Formats: sequence, C-alpha cells, structure tokens
Amino acid sequence: MLTDLPFTLAALRLAYDTGTAPEAVIAEAFRRLDAAQDPGIFIHEARDAALAAARNLGPRDGRALWGIPFVVKDNIDVAGMPTTAACPDFEYLAEEDAFVVARLRAAGAICLGKTNLDQFATGLVGVRTPYPVPRNALDPEIVPGGSSSGSAVSVALGLASFGLGTDTAGSGRVPAALNGIVGLKPSLGALSASGMVPACRTLDTISVFAMTVEDAWEVYAAAAAYDPADAYARRFPAPRLGAVPPGLRVAIPDPATLITDGDAVQEASFAQAVARLRALGAEVTEVDFTPFYDTARMLYEGAWVAERTAAVGDRLAHAPETLHPTTRAIVETGVALSAVDAFRGQYRLAELRRRCDGIWEGADMLCVPTIPRFVSRAEIAADPIGPNALLGTYTNFVNLLDLSALAVPTGARGDGRPGSVTLIGRSGEDGALAALGTELERGPMGATGWARPARHKTTGLAAQGEVALAVCGAHMSGLPLNHELTSRGGRFLKACKTAPEYALHALAGGPPMRPGLVRRRGGAAIDIEIWALPLASVGGFLAGIPAPLSIGTLRTAEGEMVKGFLCESAGLEGATDITAFGGWRAWLDSQRQSA
Repeated sequence: MLTDLPFTLAALRLAYDTGTAPEAVIAEAFRRLDAAQDPGIFIHEARDAALAAARNLGPRDGRALWGIPFVVKDNIDVAGMPTTAACPDFEYLAEEDAFVVARLRAAGAICLGKTNLDQFATGLVGVRTPYPVPRNALDPEIVPGGSSSGSAVSVALGLASFGLGTDTAGSGRVPAALNGIVGLKPSLGALSASGMVPACRTLDTISVFAMTVEDAWEVYAAAAAYDPADAYARRFPAPRLGAVPPGLRVAIPDPATLITDGDAVQEASFAQAVARLRALGAEVTEVDFTPFYDTARMLYEGAWVAERTAAVGDRLAHAPETLHPTTRAIVETGVALSAVDAFRGQYRLAELRRRCDGIWEGADMLCVPTIPRFVSRAEIAADPIGPNALLGTYTNFVNLLDLSALAVPTGARGDGRPGSVTLIGRSGEDGALAALGTELERGPMGATGWARPARHKTTGLAAQGEVALAVCGAHMSGLPLNHELTSRGGRFLKACKTAPEYALHALAGGPPMRPGLVRRRGGAAIDIEIWALPLASVGGFLAGIPAPLSIGTLRTAEGEMVKGFLCESAGLEGATDITAFGGWRAWLDSQRQSA
C-alpha cells in the first residue's frame, strides 16, 4: 500500500518498477500533508502543478530522480511560483527555476511546493515567520529548527523524498538534528546560488535534507555543477562516494570545551557516536575547540551582520514594519557597522583560521554534536535571541572557515529524542563525510517510524571517468602525501593486498622516506590502498612522480589488474628489503618503536 511506502529513492524506484504511477505517489504525498494538519509547512502549495508534472513525465526513462517528490525552501526560485523569503511584502513571481531546481527537475524530480522559513533565512529556530509556524515533526513543544523549517519537517514527515534548504549559519543542519533526518551542507560554491535570495552571499549555500545519507548524496550529485553565472561558484571534481579509509583521524571537542549546556543525555549520545567512530577504526583525538567557538561568535557579533543588512536592501529604511520583529532587531545592528569594522572582522577571521588550521594538521575531519541541546518554543518566546545562538554553537563557524559538513542521525538518545552528530571536513571533501556518514547513521527515519534501510555497499570499483590507482606508501590515507590524491578529487575505494609476488623496499635517501614495490619470484602479499582518481587529474599527478618510481600495472590478491606504484630495479641500490613487514605502515610503526 502507498500509505506504507517510505519515500526513499530506493523504495520509490522499486514501486515504479512494479507498476506504481507517479501521479499516485504525488497524490499520496499530499494525502500525508493533509493528514499532518500543519498549515505552517508550506507557504505555497503546488498540488495541481505537481500532479500535472507527474502525469506528463512520460515512460520511465532512466533519469536519476524520475518521479521523486521534493520541496523547496521559499527563498529559492521555482518557475511560475512566488518567492517570499517569508516576507509577504517582498513577494515576486519567479520567471525561471533556480539553477539547482532546474537541474533536479531535469533529472525527473517533481516539486510539491515552497516551504516556510525564518524570514530572510535569519535564524536557527524556525519560528521567525509571519506565517503559521511549522510544528517539529517529532515533538510540537520543540522548535522545528531554522531557517529551513518547512523543508526539514516535510522530509521528516515522509511527504517528500528530499527538501532543499539553505545554510549560512547552520540552517541546513540544525533542523535536521531537531527532526531526526540527514542534512548535507556542501562545500561553498559546489551548488549554484543563482536564483536564491541571499542572506550572507559570501557564506550562503543551498543544502539538502533527506531520510538517508545515501539519498542526500545522490540528490547533491544530481544538483552539483559549475554555474558560470554565479560569481561565487567554484569548480569541483564530479561528486563521487567512496569508502571510509583506514587510519581516519577524527578530532572531537575535549571534555573541557564540549558544550551541551548541561544536557547529560546529549553528552552520552555524543559519546556513543564517538565509540562507533573508534569501532570503525578511526583515530579519535580530543582537542581544545575554543578557536572554533570564537569563530562562530563572529557571525552574529561581528561585521557579517552587516552582510545580512545588505541582503534586505532598503527595507529597513522604507518598510521596516514588513520585517519580523526579531529579524528586524538583528539586521538593524548592521546599520551601525562600518567598512573599518568589516576589515577588522576579516583580520580577526584570518587569525582564527590560522589557529583552527593548527587543529586540522592532526585531523582528517571533525565530529561534533549537531546541537548542544534541544530548545523549546516556550524558551524562544521568552528569549528570542539566546537559545537561537546556542543552537549555532557547532554550526556558525563552518561556512566562515570554508568547510563542508554533514548532519547525521545517530539513533534515539536515552530520553527518546533523536541523536545527531555533524561530520565536518575541508572544502571539497563532501564525499569523505558521506562515506563515514553512511556508517554512522542510525534510528528510524524522521517521524515516520519506518526503519532505516540497509545501506548500499560500495563496490570498490572506479566509476566511469576515473582510474583505479594502487598506492603502497606515503600516498596512503593519513600519510604525508595523501593530499596529492584528495586535492585532485581522489576517493578511497578499499584497502587490500597485492598478489603474493611482490617485494617492498625502503629506498635510500630522503626525507621523505619512500617505498619501492617490485615484482619478484618468491615475493609476498603487500598492503596497498586503491583510490579512484578523475581522468582529468591523472596527468598532473603523474607529472609529480620522481624516479625511480613509476606507474605500472600490478595484480591484487583478488586477481584484479590495476595501475599502481612500482619501482625500477636500478632504484633498489642501497635500499632496505622490508617485505617481511607486509606493508609500509607496519615498517613505519617499527621505526617509531625503535626510535
């Protein structure tokens, strides 16, 4: 029955494979909306247009999102529909789709309508709207989260497969945590902002809500493309989802700087997620998080408030009454800031970024609670500012530091509320976050009660447009030259061994120390990693390989033939045979122990 059908991508595709009509799915989506009896979810419902789009889809044609229902935050344009940014006086009729919306609709997705938000995307609570406030999908006493409130609630209720939000200070992550779903905040510039009403244009990005990490990633991959019309767009390699590399280094706040505002249940939930990280083989390090918190405070206590003031234009001077009282109170403070303040803010941010860089030197990614604790609507009614700022503790610094982030549900806390952590990576490392997120996600999907499906295992094979490359030394994950792969869009596929016909040597010279892998009779199986490298990046990578190393073809223990690092026999003069250690990491460990 359609009433029992989860709207995950896999479940809908199976339903379509077995004869379900897209029009029936769209009708079911609106039946679920009607059953929710929440007038605050949508600002503009597109029931008739969505049903017509379903009827006009035509036969199943292989498009990635054929027949998939989604919602759009009402600060993103959808052709033929009004855009309000939750300010009725601001309303205009969009003549064309935003760049991202156009890509998703071209992939076959069907827009159900425009969803509610904190006005002009200013807030993390979801209640700063002149329209009815959407109810949190799990607990009406808790704020729905903002600013992307309606999109998150739509997904959590199961009436949309995914929702588009926007994220400047955490608006694509905080609502995900409060409603028990996934929130993908991509690297800045990866998703075009063309057709999006800005909040802080230098920090804004469109974001994705979904039930599962895999769904969020697939939607992101469909939406991502370079848009030359967006002055802040950046070129990234095509999105690829890999696997979690061995030896992953994850930094978390140390006990002295972990902020949960006294919520012991939240602290315990975070500790359980960290234990899962360790069980997955991650090397977890506790660090002083103060530089990140200092950065976070700059977003609303510094010059970036003036960027929000710029986004509302002349409204403060000519129509201030059209602004929500809390929104107005915030953006009014930007009027008093000067260009001198802006430059001082830039200088301060550069200083803090340098301090944060010191933490990144020992970490591949960060893991934090998505929110310190839950916030009630009663608290916000009593204090519209303080609890909102608290919700941004672990989110406000991310875009200021040009980082990527993924909010992942981690299962029910001890009190039954949803747990959530956010994985944070460097710009361009969205795929690494998603790979780990698929291993961490737990619990029911939003408020639906449906069990989370078994995740799809990666095959370990390079995709079209990529080359599988075996590495045996410093290019392995966590080692000094791994950045030469990741900076070129490389993604980890798997750790394995060569066939038992190779010898490994520590070459003479250095630093850096370099391994030399050669094929010989009576050899051994040597530890290697296989990475996928985009074809467009292969030439630049090869140009940096010094003699006597070269790229040849080697055989894995499973019999696969892959390109990989080999060494000329002449390069073994003065080298040390370390084959008995079985791999470069084991030999490095022995050197550290004997030092």
